[in-house]
Amino acid sequence: MINSIILGVGSKLPSKCLTNDCLAKMVDTSDEWIVQRTGIRQRYVLEPGQVISALAAEAAKTAISNAGISAHEIDLIIVATTTPEKTFPSTAALVQEKLGTGNCAAAFDINAVCSGFVYALSIADSFIKTGQSQYALVIGCDAMSKIVDWNDRSTCVLFGDGAGAMVLGAKRFDTDESEKVGVVAARLFCDGKLSKILETSGGTSTTCNSGVIVMNGREVFKRSIEKMSMAVQMVLSKAGLATDQIDVLIPHQANARILNAVAERLGLDKSKMIDTVGDFANTSAATIPIAWDYGLKKGIIRKNQNIVLTAMGGGVTWGAAVIRV
Repeated sequence: MINSIILGVGSKLPSKCLTNDCLAKMVDTSDEWIVQRTGIRQRYVLEPGQVISALAAEAAKTAISNAGISAHEIDLIIVATTTPEKTFPSTAALVQEKLGTGNCAAAFDINAVCSGFVYALSIADSFIKTGQSQYALVIGCDAMSKIVDWNDRSTCVLFGDGAGAMVLGAKRFDTDESEKVGVVAARLFCDGKLSKILETSGGTSTTCNSGVIVMNGREVFKRSIEKMSMAVQMVLSKAGLATDQIDVLIPHQANARILNAVAERLGLDKSKMIDTVGDFANTSAATIPIAWDYGLKKGIIRKNQNIVLTAMGGGVTWGAAVIRV
């Protein structure tokens, strides 16, 4: 059987760091208020003239280098983003051009907002397992600073910009499941009836602009805990694993209180959970690959571990994946 294994990971943040104290000069807030409610201390944002495809390409170059392959071997590029550089062409096409992969790689964007990376990972896994791809590049990137209302302290404090990338490769296994590594299972969900709790105020076919983030914070908080916890339990069941077999949990980095509540609901020790929200804030589709790269650099993610990813985003979309490394 063919499985998709993780070969390399990379991430890239903008150079401009916006601390809570900086935000306090722009809007009625304070470092104490933000940290108490979200756990966020700072975030990174694009400066004028910077574009998200450049961040994505830099993260991708690192992931490809760490994978030990050349860019020309990539035959699939999937970019998860809710803030594409242009309406078209896709950000994936722009990244492909920057990487110089040639014209043999299929490239497209998907939009599942904060769940985007889990969605993209599952799609790439399917391409590999069905023999349509040998090396897939999965990127989560977002410039959330471009769609927040900087006068709305309930939302502008939550978000940042960034990109994370992962290279998946095909590997054939025999029937000995004990040696199996890579993407073990994934589950994806959506409930459009909840779309109004997290959306933007515009769109290209309605207002001719992206609009800004509009959020029912209380509902998003409640649903995030509920949906991410449920997705983890369902994907563990699909993988034939129990909660105590999770070695590392990487939830979407939205809010420290949400992360802690998910761990508590799952009965998981918080020491097994990667938490980067304080340093990078919510970078939407980029949070999970950025957190994975952080976990590698800190020695948290090691061989022979079960890594569980989970996220919820606008749509409302949510999902989870189990990866054996």
